[in-house]
Amino acid sequence: MARPSTLLRRWSAASLAAPWLLALSATVLPSAHAALFEDDEARRAILELRQRVDTLQQTTQRTSEDIRRTGDDGSQARRSLLELQNQIDTLRSEMAKLRGQNEQLQREVAELQRQQRDIAVGVDERLRQFEPIKVTLDGQEFMADPAERTAFEAALAQFRAGKFPEAQTAFTEFLKHNARSGYAASARFWLGNAQYATRNYKEAITTFKTLLTAAPKHARAPEAALSMANCQLELKEVRGARKTLEDLLAAYPKSEAASAAKERLAQMK
Repeated sequence: MARPSTLLRRWSAASLAAPWLLALSATVLPSAHAALFEDDEARRAILELRQRVDTLQQTTQRTSEDIRRTGDDGSQARRSLLELQNQIDTLRSEMAKLRGQNEQLQREVAELQRQQRDIAVGVDERLRQFEPIKVTLDGQEFMADPAERTAFEAALAQFRAGKFPEAQTAFTEFLKHNARSGYAASARFWLGNAQYATRNYKEAITTFKTLLTAAPKHARAPEAALSMANCQLELKEVRGARKTLEDLLAAYPKSEAASAAKERLAQMK
């Protein structure tokens, strides 16, 4: 069947050859013209519909791709969050471990500091045992090692306890190692008395003479001279005893020993 546009062209040509066809065309043309316009509109409608379909397809495709990408991005985001959470948990665990190690180190440092303080105190105490100390004895002030003081006081304690042989040994040993000590004069005085107590008169006389020669101004010197005279009397050395007592009166006239020397001299006449 011929399309309306074709029929229109045919009718137009025929009208030029036969006038009678004009009358017929007047009745046929309107319907053909209407069909022509309907066919163009249908084409336009179909084209528009195809464009809309294409547009919808493209939009749908983009939407699908966006949804897929969104889904992929969401999955990636969830994976990233999980990894981040795992890292946070790991860091928390490491921090807890480090905190525990730090607390242990602090305890160890505190213990080491305590030990160092104890060691320092112990060292100071041991050093103080060797540091010279100021001593006042028999009216004299001098510096002495703690060991000297300990040895002297130990020997003197034996003398005062009546252990004269032990005291004699202790003072002899002390003077052997501390002949120039500030304790030396006092040590000789007590050594001479320990020798006198054990009846070692000759040794006592030697000890007292040494004291009087080395420290004639010592506080114990007058007593040492009197004790020496007593030793001489025990040995029946009357002449020597008289000389010792006279020297005592001349050297120490205001001492208590001088009063005792006067009495002894009076008894010897």
